[in-house]
Amino acid sequence: MRDRVDWEGVGTLAEGQAGFLTARQARELGVDRDALAYHVRPGGRLERAARGLYRLRFFPRSPFDHVAAAWVASGPDESVISHESALELYELSDVIPDEVHLTLSRERRSRRARDGVRLHRPRTPLRDEEVRTVHGMRVTSVERTLLDVLQDASQPEQIDAAISQALDRALTTAARLRTAASGWSATTRRALERRLANR
Repeated sequence: MRDRVDWEGVGTLAEGQAGFLTARQARELGVDRDALAYHVRPGGRLERAARGLYRLRFFPRSPFDHVAAAWVASGPDESVISHESALELYELSDVIPDEVHLTLSRERRSRRARDGVRLHRPRTPLRDEEVRTVHGMRVTSVERTLLDVLQDASQPEQIDAAISQALDRALTTAARLRTAASGWSATTRRALERRLANR
């Protein structure tokens, strides 16, 4: 098979997405269905990760591949890894979520979640300063992540551990957390203050 695909372009895109790309993205780069089928064969450049999702075969593996796969499959330009999944990437607390948590941009609020994915749709969209790149993925900032899980209040002891670890590891400060919480509900701000006071 004569290969006319710009593999440098494919590699650059996938490397910016933790090694993954969707079939749609591949098509936009000139990788048609036949080329995809050819390159997922043994020894090819790609491996099938899920329906409509591919991974560069020789891209280094990561313990966070399951998060990266869900993020890319959900649209890496339209979603950000958040909540417990962001805690996992920052290695804060012992939370191992059953689902990959993603926050959607305002334009994609009608999107349905894939299996194993929980979508969050905040009233106010994420600001640029609330998004970071961690392990090659778009992730909510430490402050936004802690406030998100604090607001959900699903596992109080894990939230306490996450805040303590973030402060101990200098990933944030009490002042930065208070500033980030300024626009949040009074309930969330009080919950944060209680945890900061107990340190």
